[in-house]
Amino acid sequence: MKICASLLISCIAFLALANAEAANTKIARARVESCPSCKLNRLPEVKAFIYEDLPKYDNTEFKKIQGAPPVLLFLNDADEIVEQHSLEKFSRQECNNLLKSKGFNIKDKEL
Repeated sequence: MKICASLLISCIAFLALANAEAANTKIARARVESCPSCKLNRLPEVKAFIYEDLPKYDNTEFKKIQGAPPVLLFLNDADEIVEQHSLEKFSRQECNNLLKSKGFNIKDKEL
């Protein structure tokens, strides 16, 4: 009986830990970090995605970092990076597809 209780407690602890781990990997928002011009001028499709498409999505933002290559970060509720993708070799459509594949939607049009 003591072994069963110990096993049950271990299972409950494992499930609680697994549940907490899953919550930490749930994507809540996305952020693109990049130099606002210098590197983007050589990547016209990525630049168009950042300045024209990204603002249309819910829970996304653009953070300007001087000299940084364009990177798309997927963040959890605690602002921890869950995933990151370099956008340097992506087309505009591939950038949009990546956001959509992670569950990001275009904002509702304001009435």
